[in-house]
Amino acid sequence: MQNAQELNRCRKLLSLPDNLVPVFHDLQEVSKPEWFVTCDPQGQKVGSGGGTAWLLAQDNQSNGVMMDWRDYLSSSKKIIIHAGGQSRRLPAYAPSGKILTPIPVFRWSRGQRVNQNLLDLQLPLYEQLMESTSPNVNTMIVSGDVLIMAPELPPVLPQADVICLGIWVDAHLASRHGVFFASRHHPADLDFMLQKPDKATIEKLAASHLFMMDIGVWLLSDRAVDVLMKKCGWNGAAFDNRVPEYYDLYSTFGTALGQNPSVVDPDVAALSVAIVPLEGGEFYHYGTSAELISSTEKIQNRVQDQRSIHHHRVKPHPSLFVLNARAEQRWDESHHHIWIENSHVPASWELTQNHIITGMPQNEWALHVPDGICLDIVPVEEYRYCIRPYHINDRFSGNPNDSRTAWMNLSVVAWLQQRELTLVDAGLDGVDDIQNAPLFPVLEASQWSGAFVQWMIDEVPACNEAFRSLWLTSARLSATQISAAARLDRLYEQRRAFRLENLPLLAANHHRSIFYQADLKQVANDYISGQLPLPASLPVDLPLVTRMQDAMFRSEVLRQTGNGGQAEETMAFTHLRELILSSAHQKEMPRLNVYTDQIVWGRSPVRLDLAGGWSDTPPFCIQNGGAVVNIAVDLNGQPPIQAFVRLSDSNDIVLRSIDNGVSERITTFDEVGDYTNVGSAFVIARAALCLAGFHPRHCAVPFASLQEQLMAFGGGLEISLLAAVPKGSGLGTSSILAATLLGALSDFCSLAWDKQTICHQTLLLEQMLTTGGGWQDQYGGIIGGVKLLETQPGIQTPMSIRWLPDHLFVDYQYKDNWLLYYTGITRVAKNILAEIVRGMFLNEQERLMVLNRIRHHARETFDAIQGQDYARTAAMIGRSWTLNKALDPGTTSPEIDAMVQRISDFAIGQKLLGAGGGGYMVICAKDAHAAQNIRQILIDNPLNNRARLVEMSINREGLQVTRS
Repeated sequence: MQNAQELNRCRKLLSLPDNLVPVFHDLQEVSKPEWFVTCDPQGQKVGSGGGTAWLLAQDNQSNGVMMDWRDYLSSSKKIIIHAGGQSRRLPAYAPSGKILTPIPVFRWSRGQRVNQNLLDLQLPLYEQLMESTSPNVNTMIVSGDVLIMAPELPPVLPQADVICLGIWVDAHLASRHGVFFASRHHPADLDFMLQKPDKATIEKLAASHLFMMDIGVWLLSDRAVDVLMKKCGWNGAAFDNRVPEYYDLYSTFGTALGQNPSVVDPDVAALSVAIVPLEGGEFYHYGTSAELISSTEKIQNRVQDQRSIHHHRVKPHPSLFVLNARAEQRWDESHHHIWIENSHVPASWELTQNHIITGMPQNEWALHVPDGICLDIVPVEEYRYCIRPYHINDRFSGNPNDSRTAWMNLSVVAWLQQRELTLVDAGLDGVDDIQNAPLFPVLEASQWSGAFVQWMIDEVPACNEAFRSLWLTSARLSATQISAAARLDRLYEQRRAFRLENLPLLAANHHRSIFYQADLKQVANDYISGQLPLPASLPVDLPLVTRMQDAMFRSEVLRQTGNGGQAEETMAFTHLRELILSSAHQKEMPRLNVYTDQIVWGRSPVRLDLAGGWSDTPPFCIQNGGAVVNIAVDLNGQPPIQAFVRLSDSNDIVLRSIDNGVSERITTFDEVGDYTNVGSAFVIARAALCLAGFHPRHCAVPFASLQEQLMAFGGGLEISLLAAVPKGSGLGTSSILAATLLGALSDFCSLAWDKQTICHQTLLLEQMLTTGGGWQDQYGGIIGGVKLLETQPGIQTPMSIRWLPDHLFVDYQYKDNWLLYYTGITRVAKNILAEIVRGMFLNEQERLMVLNRIRHHARETFDAIQGQDYARTAAMIGRSWTLNKALDPGTTSPEIDAMVQRISDFAIGQKLLGAGGGGYMVICAKDAHAAQNIRQILIDNPLNNRARLVEMSINREGLQVTRS
C-alpha cells in the first residue's frame, strides 16, 4: 500500500491532441512533475500498445536524463490515459480533446465542481485502484473517452502480471467491446479474450463460460510492460527515439492472454492474468455526439431516490443540458436531446431536438436550427472564428467526393450542389477524407451573421450570391485543421466568462439549482477572481442545512479577500448546533431514585477506532450517513472512565475531578448553565446536569432557584469524575466521560435513558459546549464489544449496531498480536475538527471524496473482521490511518513516522487513534514473535519519557451503572 504522501499522487501520462499539449498544464492548472503530456508520433499510427510504449519512453527521458529502465518503472505508480484521437465522431470537443469535455454537476452528487470535465471525474477511480496494487504493478492503461462508476472497489487487487477490470453486461452490449471469458469452474482466471464477438458467439460460449465486458482499465506489472515494449519493437531499455511499431493493446496483446488464448504469442501467454469484476460497475461512453447527451442523461438519472437529489428542479425533458452558457429559450416537452455549452443562444433561435451548440459567442440572430443539426464556433488566431455546422450523427469519415459520405444529414456533394458550388470550386477534388476537407469558413465577427449561418445549415437554402461568395472567398479549414488552429485560451476564457455569469443566477435560484451542492470552495474562488458580489441573504425560513452552508460560503469569500468572515463562520457552526439541538428529547424532571446513603457508580471502557472515523462527524453524517468500526477496551484490567454520584445534606452541587485534583461548588442555575467557560474543569458536568433537568431550560417543572429544586429533589449532589487516560489520547475520553456521567445521572434521577438515548444526549451535550464532534466516541465506549455503527442521512436516527465476533482479538492465535502504545505525543481534536468540518460545510471536493472512502472503508473492515481474516483486518486498520492522513496530513509527525519505520518489518498495520491522531497507537503485529520484537524495540527506543505499552482487553459490557 502507498503511504499518505503518495496517496492520490500517481504520475499521469497522457497522449493528447497536438495543440493541447503546450497549454494543458495551464488550462488544467496542474503541475508538470505530476503530469506528463505529449502527442502520438506524427505521421504514423502506433495503436494503443505502441502509444503506451511511446508515452513511457518519452516520459523516461522528459527530464533530459534517461533513468535505468527498471528504476524508472518502479519509481512511481503511473496512469496512462490515451486521449489523443481526432474525435471525428464528437467534433464539438475535438480541439481540446474529448478528455476535457465539460460535464455538468450530477444532480444527486455533493462536492462536484462547476467547471469539472471528464478527466476530473475519471481520475478518482483510477487512483483508488492504483492504491490497491502490489509494489510490482506500477502501470495502469485507460481510455480517455469513458467514465466508469463503481459503488464498490476491491480493497486489494490480486497478484498477477496483467489485471483486467470488467463489468457484467448483457451479450448485446458486450458484442460492441472486448469481452473476457472465464470458465464457470474458475471464474477468476481468464480463459481467453475476444474483440467485439457477435452476440451469437457470446450466447454460445455462455453455456460454459462467464463473460464480462472489458472497460479498458488494465494494470500491468513491470514484467508485463517489458513484454509490451518488446512487442512494439524495443528491447529492454534501448530507446533510440524510433517510432514504435504498430501494436494494439486490446485486439493483439489482450487476445494473446489467458489459458486458451485466441491469438498465439508465447511471450504474452506466459504472463499471469487476473480478471476482476467491478461489482455494480457502470460504463458510460463519450465517444460520439449522441453519446455526449445519452451518457450524461443516464448518469444524471442513475439515482431516482428523491431523498438523494439535492434540488427540486424538474426539466421539461431529462436530456436537456445547458452549462457554461446563456440560453434564453422557453423549453417545453418538444425540446429534447439538446446540449448547449460555452454559448449564447438567444430567444430568437428556434431549436427542436438533437442539437449540440458549442462555442457560440454573444449574438442576437434569428436562427432556425433543423432537427439533428449542431453548431460549433471555434476561435482561431487573435480575433477570428471558424464556423462548423454538422449533423449529430456525422462520423467525419469517408471520401467527400462520394455522394454516400454523410455530412449535415445529406452529403458534401449534395450540400455544394444546393448552393450552386462544385467540388473544384470548394477545392475538394483532390481530398479523399472528409476529415481533411476545408468546409468550414474562418471569419471575423463583423463578417458573419445569423443569415449566413442559416444559409449554411438550411436543408434547402435560398440562392444567395453574397453568402456563396463569402464562403468561397473566405479562408476555410478542415476538421483536422480546426483542431490544430483552435485558440484554446480564447475558448477557455469565453467558457469562464459564461460560468461567472451563471453563478449569481444559480445562487439566486438555489432551490432549483446545484449551487449549494457544488464544491463551494471552488465557487468561492470563482466569486473572488470574477469580483462577483455575494448573493442576497437567505430567508430565515429556509432549512438550517442550507443556511449553514451559505454562511460558510460567505465566510470563505470574505476570509480570502481579507474582509473578515469570522462572524459568518460562527453563524455556520451556530446553525449546525441549532439543527442538532432541535432533536433534543422532552424536558426532564429528575427524581431521586436511590437510598440516601447509596452511591451510583458509572464506569465505561474507552474505544479504539479501527475504521470509519470522521464519517460520524456532522454535517457530513447528516448529509451522507456515517459508518464506523470500533472496539470497547479496558486498560490495564480496568474501565478507565468513571463517575460517582451521591446525595448530600446541603442544597448545592459539588463537583470533583479525581484525576485533576480540583473541585467546584455550584449554588445557582446560572452556575449550572455556565458550561461554555473553557477555563473550568467541569463544563461537561454542568452541561450534563442541564440535560438531566437541573436547569430551567431543561426542566419540566419551574423552580425559582437551584436550592428550591434540590430541596424538592431531596438533597444536593456530589459528583466525582475520573478519567484515567491522558488528555488528547485519541481514545474518545471526553465523550465517553460525558456519556458515563449521563448514564449515572439517569439512574440516580429516574430518567430511564437507554444507551442509545445516553449517546444522543452526549451528542447534544457536545454541541452545547461548542466543541462539536461526532457520535462514534460515546457509542464506542458505552456499547461494548467489536461493532459496526451506522447511521442514515439525517439527524442521528437510531443507530444501527452490528456486533462482530471478537475471535481475532481474543483467540490464542491472535490476541498477543495486538499492541496498544501510548506515544506521549497528544493532539487535541477541537482545532483539527473545526478545519475539517469547515471543508464539510463547503462541500470541498477532496475532503468529501476522502470522507466517502473512509465511510466505505468501515464496511470493508467489517467484512474482514466478519470473515475472521487477521491479515486483512490488520491491513484495513493500516489503511484507515492512511485515509486519515489524506484528510489531515497532521495526523502524524516525523517522530511517529520514524517509530513506525523501526517496527515496519514486524507489523502489518498500525493506526494513531482518534480524530486528531492522538496519543495512543494500535499496532497489528505479523505474529506473536513479531509482537515481542516490536515490544522490545519500543522499550529500547521510547519516543519520550511518557511513552509506554499499555495492556488492553475487550470490554463486552460497555457502560455499567451499579449502586453501593
